[in-house]
Amino acid sequence: MIRRASFALTALVLMAFPMLLAAQSASPDRAAAGKAPMSRGCAGFVANSPGAGGSDSVAPDDTAKAAPGFDFTNLDRSVAPCDDFYKFSSGGWLKNNPIPADRSTWAVFSVLNAANEDALHQILEETSKDKSAAVGSNRQKIGDFYASCMDETLIEATGTKPLDPEFARIAAVKDVPSLQAEIAHLQRVGVDVVFGFGSLQDFKDSKQVIFAAGQGGLGMPDRQYYLDDDDRSKQLRAGYVKHVANMFMLLGDDAATSAAEAKAVLDFETTFAKAATKREDLRNPQMNYHMMTLVEVAGLTPHFSWPEYFKQVGAPSVSQVDVAQPDAMKAVDAALASVSIADWKTYLRWHLIHNAAPTLSAKFVDENFDFYGKQITGAKENLPRWRRCVQATDGELGEALGQIYAERYFPPEAKARALELVHNLMAALREDLATLDWMSPATREQAIHKLDAMNLKIGYPDKWRDYSAFHVDRGSYVENVTRGDTFEQARDLAKIGKPVDRGEWRMTPPTVNAYYTPLHNEIVFPAGILQPPFFDAKADDAFNYGSIGSVIGHEMTHGFDDQGAQFDADGNLKSWWTPEDLKNFQERGDCIAKQFEAFEVEPGLHGNGKLEEGESIADLGGLVIAYAAYQKTLAGKPAPPDVNGFTSDQRFFLGYAAHWPANFRPEAARLRAKTDPHPLNSFRVDGPLSNMPIFAKAWGCAADSKMVRPEAIRCRIW
Repeated sequence: MIRRASFALTALVLMAFPMLLAAQSASPDRAAAGKAPMSRGCAGFVANSPGAGGSDSVAPDDTAKAAPGFDFTNLDRSVAPCDDFYKFSSGGWLKNNPIPADRSTWAVFSVLNAANEDALHQILEETSKDKSAAVGSNRQKIGDFYASCMDETLIEATGTKPLDPEFARIAAVKDVPSLQAEIAHLQRVGVDVVFGFGSLQDFKDSKQVIFAAGQGGLGMPDRQYYLDDDDRSKQLRAGYVKHVANMFMLLGDDAATSAAEAKAVLDFETTFAKAATKREDLRNPQMNYHMMTLVEVAGLTPHFSWPEYFKQVGAPSVSQVDVAQPDAMKAVDAALASVSIADWKTYLRWHLIHNAAPTLSAKFVDENFDFYGKQITGAKENLPRWRRCVQATDGELGEALGQIYAERYFPPEAKARALELVHNLMAALREDLATLDWMSPATREQAIHKLDAMNLKIGYPDKWRDYSAFHVDRGSYVENVTRGDTFEQARDLAKIGKPVDRGEWRMTPPTVNAYYTPLHNEIVFPAGILQPPFFDAKADDAFNYGSIGSVIGHEMTHGFDDQGAQFDADGNLKSWWTPEDLKNFQERGDCIAKQFEAFEVEPGLHGNGKLEEGESIADLGGLVIAYAAYQKTLAGKPAPPDVNGFTSDQRFFLGYAAHWPANFRPEAARLRAKTDPHPLNSFRVDGPLSNMPIFAKAWGCAADSKMVRPEAIRCRIW
């Protein structure tokens, strides 16, 4: 999996997708490469009762469970919605959907994603058996790639032999110049060593594509895994050292040598971790943009030859570099000067086998899963082979596979309906911006201009990616993957110095997610998410506006969250706020950050409010805008009838809650809290809804209800 220097600028619905300069993370399973690798009862609730949890009661009516939209059997009617709306709306689902052994979480997202993988599986089984596919065609490539992944007999027989030339290159390193050449080579073939790099739109001139470099090269998911001093972190570090040693032993090193090598790897990576920027600070573009001339970069890293590196890694010659995190690059240079060549070679050997492990024989796959699957995420079993191979094909040849998926499963009428919803949501946000009481006319004009300039992408790309330079055959799986990573690395670096391709997508069509990117000022909704339970063409507007409407609103308001608000309509890092408006906006964002950092994931572990601020701003903003858009559809019409005793407003909020049910293993919840800008799902429901008086009105919540934040601490932006 290719990872880039650390600065994530794409805002997603569920998971962080490192599209520009990826967050430093270790993929638990190489097969998932390229995928977007996004809380607080009262029995006897009566739907639509004025007291929401009062003493009145009626027999629950769940007869409409099969009706389009919300499945009312998902409810837990023993919980009052005004006490905990997440448990009320999702309790039935959580009880009836335990986590499968091969998962660390199981959510509505997971169910839909698994269904999409089933569809992709059918396509790949067909293409892998198609002997008539033209050589070099996308159909031949996806079929052969999948077949090579599924050929366990060949994978077991070849073992690590395909990697022998790579290990020989590392063994031949003798000094800093040859070390630099090997670092560049490994990076060129997709191995995440030393630092991240890649093409990037210039933050200050979004029409230009530049070269950027920054922190990376770690084997654990985040810097905090190396630095935190709690017992769980110490346990994971010990597990990491044992895992690294086990991998070296699988390569043939004896136990004593492997133990020493593993300790050297941990010590080496800890120096990088200490110099790395915290995740919450990676969200601040001002802190992660440092344009330097080659003379200035040479002064920062005197032991590293950048002109030679550009040739070695296959990048065009450039005159300046965006050094996203200068302290991280200083640490790299210090290591070049002080760490022995032997320890460097140990580090490079580790990352080569770590990167390749999921593509190799069972003993490497199992050892890799033991740490990154069981210990890091809590999963009990690995995914079935076919699912891992489907994910890998989507990761390496996503648009070739996605083109067939879109043709089969995303009809033109679905795209037309989704566009209609987006335009309605944009109209609602435009109206809201025009009437915000805390925003001045000067800032308002710029905000509306940015909204009007926002680009929309629905379903799939207008122009599909060209994979003609990516050779795929039915031979070695690890070599297919290496060629795929090399192809992608070259494709990325070839963008430097050329006009920005605004038609490019950063998710594949089957992906169950969506994103906004401030450098393009665009919102993108792959076909994979435009289906139930997010979007149901047979459901009423209340459900769809609460569900997919809130998702659309979420992505649009990312253009105005703590990160997106720093970029103008053209995607440039440029302030368009008056000082007073910016102060008001930041204070409102701080309110949300404080609310979410108070949520407790487990005893002693709280959410990271600053890391989660942008997603939480977007959750609240998306709901407010979606509700306003829904109300506009009702203008001049009779009030919609109740369904199962729930009013249309109540069904709107049930529609929002419908896509958030999720069971987490403790390990997965900890991982989310430490590394993900998206709060846990329960907080994403109860958090924003508790700030909305219209929610309290819809459910008849008293002022002292748990789902009603007191006015003095209520958060409001839109």
